[in-house]
Amino acid sequence: MDHFEYLRNVDWERLRATPATERVTQRLLDPSSGAANCTFAVIRTPPGGASPEGLHVHEVEQLVYVLDGTLSVDVDGRRLSVEPGGLVVLPPQVPHRVANEAHEPSLHIAINAPAPDPRQPRARRVEAGDASEARAR
Repeated sequence: MDHFEYLRNVDWERLRATPATERVTQRLLDPSSGAANCTFAVIRTPPGGASPEGLHVHEVEQLVYVLDGTLSVDVDGRRLSVEPGGLVVLPPQVPHRVANEAHEPSLHIAINAPAPDPRQPRARRVEAGDASEARAR
């Protein structure tokens, strides 16, 4: 990387310009932009939208902080309703699903730490019956 950017800004115009029916992710920090220890993304999820992987796990810890709207997070057999200012802490290998079941788009920040291996998939889909097995790993 020739130039490291100390300041990264959310592209609000892109978020607004993307059709309201589409999920959009802006990665402000990941290994391709110089991250060594974590990743940081802003994600807008349309009504009815959800994690593209469905129920899934990560190899690293994930933090989900809701900025706007309401997210439903399925984790550990429970459904959490997360409103602005809510932080969900997902340890590695904990099966979860993030969805927007409201009528308005939601906006959240996703932080992964440590930074996931860029040669591996960011998330691994699991089936509901495999959830306890995934957590045991």
